Amino acid sequence: MNNYFYNKKKRNLIGKVKNLSLVAKIIVLNVAIYLLTLILASLNINFIDYLALNPSNIIKGKYLWTLLTHMFTHVLAIHLVINMFALFSLGSLCEKIIGKKRFLWFYIISGVFAGLLSVFLSLLFGNTAIGERIFGSPNIAMIGASGAIFAIAGLYVMLLPRLRFMIIFLPFFTLPAYVMIPLALGVFWIASIIGNLPIGNVAHFGGLLAGLVYGLFLKMKYRNKINKLQKMFR
Repeated sequence: MNNYFYNKKKRNLIGKVKNLSLVAKIIVLNVAIYLLTLILASLNINFIDYLALNPSNIIKGKYLWTLLTHMFTHVLAIHLVINMFALFSLGSLCEKIIGKKRFLWFYIISGVFAGLLSVFLSLLFGNTAIGERIFGSPNIAMIGASGAIFAIAGLYVMLLPRLRFMIIFLPFFTLPAYVMIPLALGVFWIASIIGNLPIGNVAHFGGLLAGLVYGLFLKMKYRNKINKLQKMFR
């Protein structure tokens, strides 16, 4: 009898997990990796090297898997909270529009592309003081989901350009996607150059570029559907 109730609860739990949206599952994965990173980094401070994307390692052919793992890794709680809030806010509708399977591949490919672009430009231009501020240093590792999140935002710019966006720090200020997303990218980039802040601007740009390209592809392939969708968000 006890086994029966145990198995029933187990099936119910598995069913609830399966019914979660893909965005929710990605958020759970990010939180789980964050907690695991805290534990393992407390045992070995260098553990983060196995997850973070370091351009100097990639050019040597080392830790190539970090092109994927870096986009699910966070070490600061505030960084995790902001990124997961943005992912939930932007990703939920996007998943419904393009479907779970497309969303998964779009999210992963965009994040990897954003990481690769960051590696390439930091190696090419990041060896001077001003170059480091603009493109990042080839010796500083990168983590975070923001490249993939900017890809989602870029997709909205193409598919739903009039959808109104707000920045988490300015909750009562909204602008259409085609204005807010490039504006946010520019503000972050300028602020990081002036203040020498550790913001992955190239990854943001790479993600945005990936989203724009994929959005253009969908717009051309499903022109009638996109037109109907845009009428719903005028």
